[in-house]
Amino acid sequence: MHKQSGRFVWYDLYTGDSAAAIEFYGSVIGWGTEPFPGGDMPYTMWTNEGAPFGGLMEISPEMGEVPPHWLPYISVEDVDETVERIQELGGGLHVPPQDIPNAGRFAIVTDPQGGFFAIFASSVPEPEMEAQPGVGEFAWRELASSDYEAAFDFYQALFGWEITSEMDMGDAGIYRMYGQNDLVYGGIFTKTDDMPGPPPPWWALYVRVEDIEETLAAVEECGGQVVMDPQEVPGGGKVTHCIDPQGAGFALYASK
Repeated sequence: MHKQSGRFVWYDLYTGDSAAAIEFYGSVIGWGTEPFPGGDMPYTMWTNEGAPFGGLMEISPEMGEVPPHWLPYISVEDVDETVERIQELGGGLHVPPQDIPNAGRFAIVTDPQGGFFAIFASSVPEPEMEAQPGVGEFAWRELASSDYEAAFDFYQALFGWEITSEMDMGDAGIYRMYGQNDLVYGGIFTKTDDMPGPPPPWWALYVRVEDIEETLAAVEECGGQVVMDPQEVPGGGKVTHCIDPQGAGFALYASK
């Protein structure tokens, strides 16, 4: 148990219908939920095999025109100091630093290209990040950016992320894998207009599943959409992209 800057430690879903989202992801992925104890406001946590890994936020009118989406949280030592550093590096502040009772402190920020993410300093020990995430866990975090090199430079300066490898996708450009301490966290690439999906920037968060075809059948049966047919990736696994019934994008990964 330790604290290390730059690790992905939590995932929030912002949705227009909490009950429907709970039913969808419970049926498709097998996630459970439980209430967060001791908070000032009601907050539902996602669980995978009983272990909390994220939360659920219903979009309110006070939030403005916020589309349904998943938001990754990245660990830092000090939220307030990190916010200052983000602004020095050309990023922005969306939700100012604030405390979560009995949990820690967070802020919601943007990178210089406009990609949203959250930073979090835990007040309790954090578990080790596994090299091979289990079924039902987020296994890959992919940033579709308008400028992958500038985006990576920002995150490297902020968190110390390293280039672990790169893949030449031909006309689609370079796909850069990143991580730290011998762990690969995900990839960053420049999304062009001819690629499927919304305009950049946005984070695609990949959930590991046992069988992609079976999971995609459940996605459609439960009212979601499949926006990319399963594709093989290096190492023999498969990936695909989906949209839940409320409009939040997510991705799936199955190892070979």
